[in-house]
Amino acid sequence: MPAELYEYVVEHCNPGPDPIADELAATTEERFGALSLMNIGQDQGRLLMWLVQITGARTVVEVGTFTGMSALWLARALPDGGRLICFDRSDEYTSVGRPFWERAGVADRIDVRLGDAAERLGELPEDLDLGFAFVDADKVGYQRYLDLLLPRLRPGGMLAFDNTLWRGQVIDDADHSDDTVALRAFNDALARRDDVDVVMLTVGDGVTLVRHRISGGRG
Repeated sequence: MPAELYEYVVEHCNPGPDPIADELAATTEERFGALSLMNIGQDQGRLLMWLVQITGARTVVEVGTFTGMSALWLARALPDGGRLICFDRSDEYTSVGRPFWERAGVADRIDVRLGDAAERLGELPEDLDLGFAFVDADKVGYQRYLDLLLPRLRPGGMLAFDNTLWRGQVIDDADHSDDTVALRAFNDALARRDDVDVVMLTVGDGVTLVRHRISGGRG
């Protein structure tokens, strides 16, 4: 999306542009340069907020936190007593987000767990009553994260996977890089399943939403 059109989208959200998110984005760019592109935009952040609220989630999981932009939006959507469990490999990035979580008044809702995400996810109780999860981590691991999260997802809950369009490279047959091949296989496998409903959105770099299929068929 052209920068001018993105700004138009954000300005026409209600409420408008968020100053804390703006400052976190600027700080991330200053500290990590081009890696700052791993942060989601405010349009996607608001979508995540809405999805958490619509699903009524009280327990949310995030796989891949980086500097905490998506965690900021997810935690804002939680009701009193709700919690966001974040998985990331290193505190080098997640520590950047903590002051911004504090300023937004959501730090007490966020539980950061460091280490290998698949291993740490496997430690979660099977009766977690997971209401929503956002996955924005290594693309080769997406299928494994789905396998770990879906059984813990409560009825009416939802999973969201980021970057599933991968800047259009998923339809470039000449691209055989590990991430592209993994995403292609993940997208294809989801589309073939008969136990889940899947919607792929063109927000950001592609967001795929997954939920248990409602009894009685599609819908």
